[in-house]
Amino acid sequence: MLRRVFVWLHRWVGLAMAAFLIIEGLTGSLLAFNDDLTRLLNPTLFATPPSKDAQRLDLAAIAEHAEALIRPRARVAYFNLNTPDQVIVRCLPSKDPATGKSYDIGFKYLVLDPWTGKELGRVQDRHSTQGFIHNIMPVVYLLHEALALGDTGALVLCIVALVWTLDCFTGFYLTLPVAIERFLHRWKTAWLIKRHAGFLRLNFDLHRASGLWLWPVLFVFAWSSVMLEPFPLYDWVTGSLFDYQSPEDWFLSVPQHAEDQPPKLNWHAAQAIGERLMEEQAAQRGFKIEKPFGLAYLYDFGVYSYDARTNRKFPEYNIVNITFDGDTGALHNVNWPTGEHSGNTVSSWLRSLHMIQDPVDLLAYRIFVCVLGLVITLLSVTGVYIWWKKLQARKFSKAHRGETSIVTEEAPAG
Repeated sequence: MLRRVFVWLHRWVGLAMAAFLIIEGLTGSLLAFNDDLTRLLNPTLFATPPSKDAQRLDLAAIAEHAEALIRPRARVAYFNLNTPDQVIVRCLPSKDPATGKSYDIGFKYLVLDPWTGKELGRVQDRHSTQGFIHNIMPVVYLLHEALALGDTGALVLCIVALVWTLDCFTGFYLTLPVAIERFLHRWKTAWLIKRHAGFLRLNFDLHRASGLWLWPVLFVFAWSSVMLEPFPLYDWVTGSLFDYQSPEDWFLSVPQHAEDQPPKLNWHAAQAIGERLMEEQAAQRGFKIEKPFGLAYLYDFGVYSYDARTNRKFPEYNIVNITFDGDTGALHNVNWPTGEHSGNTVSSWLRSLHMIQDPVDLLAYRIFVCVLGLVITLLSVTGVYIWWKKLQARKFSKAHRGETSIVTEEAPAG
């Protein structure tokens, strides 16, 4: 009886999710190579060094170049040097002193040459530019992130991701043999694909075996999809199971600050203080700083954020972040992605695996994620096909009662 309930749930949940997972699988495969495809389709937003030994601008110089281009209608919020041939600077509108309202600046991101500070472009959204060809990857991103429907799409995908996470366990359960006798021998067939069987059987084996072999990583991507949507469910679950400092906890620990009040420390002073505080942390914790790569000013909280790479090696994270007061330079917080709180360690790994970030940003892993997106699409397509064939079989059996009914197996998914 219990198994029949799970079969029913798996069938209808899978059908309800199929279209969404196909979209997410196909767009995710493309996004595994987002940087490469964006360079190919939109080369004007990427720079080349002026000479072989040219040095990139430091963090404060980049911030000042950006501010010179956008003042007085906008201000610099944050940027990093993760991309070798461009800097994407997040800009916030300033307030018009005549009206007290924010300027309509018409863009969110300013793209700069990291060697000269020259402007390469302005885009309304980091993932949206003008023109059909230039807009292919931005549209792919927006579809993957929220079905290109904003908050509504994000909510839909959060629900789908949660249901997908739960369905991973349902699908796994349905691969298990009913009888205990010769359990492993019976279960072994669920892991195999009969290549010379009929088309329906081949679909069934692809559906079941793919889901089994890739079950752990399918679960990781399902649950990390819940984490990446802007809703508190992930924080609540993780906080219940682990020692976890959520983003909300961090925000509550910082005093509120007048948003339109500029910091007393300018960008050069902030960079110098960030370097000093990071050196102090390096001496205390026994690591070496390899490269500073990010600087931000959080206007709502009146603090600077400073990021650097260290000499720590995989599987440890080599990134550390510090925040300090924008007026006094007093250290506020030191944040390691891993090692401080177990829940944050889990979250950091989930984010890196899903987003292909350090320390797993490797070509081999990008290829794996690209293939995984196609497998997710395959699981959805084969699941729908199996359901449709079963439906046809039930209709045939009902129309020919008295004849031998067609008996087929129920098909679990990953």
